[in-house]
Amino acid sequence: MNNLTRLLSKCVINNQLQTLKPSVAAIQLRYKCKEVVKPKPGNSVQYRRIVHYKDEYTVEPLKITHLAGRDPVSGRVVAKGIGGGEKHNYHWVKWVRDGPTEGPPRSERVVEIIDDGCRTAKLALVGVGDELKYIIATENMKAGDIIKTSRFIPRIPVRPNEGDAYPLGALPLGTRIHCLEKNPGHPMHWILAAGTYGTILRKFEDKVVVQLPSKREFAFDRTCMATVGRVSNVEFNKEHIGSPQRLRQLGYRPRSGLWQRKTGKHGRKIRPLPPMSKAPPPPKKPEQTIKLTLQL
Repeated sequence: MNNLTRLLSKCVINNQLQTLKPSVAAIQLRYKCKEVVKPKPGNSVQYRRIVHYKDEYTVEPLKITHLAGRDPVSGRVVAKGIGGGEKHNYHWVKWVRDGPTEGPPRSERVVEIIDDGCRTAKLALVGVGDELKYIIATENMKAGDIIKTSRFIPRIPVRPNEGDAYPLGALPLGTRIHCLEKNPGHPMHWILAAGTYGTILRKFEDKVVVQLPSKREFAFDRTCMATVGRVSNVEFNKEHIGSPQRLRQLGYRPRSGLWQRKTGKHGRKIRPLPPMSKAPPPPKKPEQTIKLTLQL
C-alpha cells in the first residue's frame, strides 16, 4: 500500500491534454468495410450466364460463363435462387428473317429440329444456299419442310403456311404469329416463349393490331416481320418436375424448407378474414360564412 501511495504522489496531470483537438486523437478501427454497388434483379438483366458472341454469325455452339446468380463485376449474390444445373450448349439464333422486297419469296429448307437447354422452345436448323442459321421452330415443323420468307406486301393477303415469314400487312386477319418485330428491321422480337402465339385482329391506316399472349392489344407497323404459326414445345408449362434433383438439374438452388409462411410456425398466422365494413361517405365541406360589406 505504501508503494502505491508513492507512485500516485509522483504522477502529474498535464493540462495541455485538454487543448488537443478531437481530430488529432487516434481512434481504433476494428472493422473495415467498403461500399459496393449491388444491382437489383430484374430490369431485363439475367444473372444466370454470359454468352460470348463472336464477330460473325455462326451455327457452332458458343462459349458460356455461368454466373450462378452473382454480379459479374462485384461477385455479390444478386439472385439467390440460381445456381448449379446442367451445362448446355448455347446456339445463336438469327432473329432477322430477311427476304426479297419484290418478286417471289425466298424458299428455305429445314435441316433438323433440336432441343436447346437455354430456351424453352425448340430450334430449327435452316439452310438456304451456302448459309445455315437457327430459328425458333413452330409447333408442327419437321425436318425437310420448305418455308418461305418475303418482305413484299401484296394488294391481296397471302395464304401462308406454318413457318413462313411475311410482313404484318401481307397476312390475313386471324393469323397466328410469333417472333414479331417491335420496329421494322430491328431484331427485337416478341412472342418467343414455348407454346405462345399472337393473333392479328384488325388493320387501320398503316398499322396492324396484334393481340399478344397476355391478351393485350398493340398496334404495329404493317412492315414489321412476323413468323406464321405457334411456337414449338407446347406442353412445356405442363411438364411435371417430379423431384428436387430435377430442379437442381434445371439450375435452381434449393431452399431450406424451414420457412413456411402460412402454417402458423413462422410469419403470418392463419386467421379468419375481418367482417365486412362499409365505406364511409366523404366528409362534407365546412359551410362558409358570407359577410356583407356593402355600406348604405
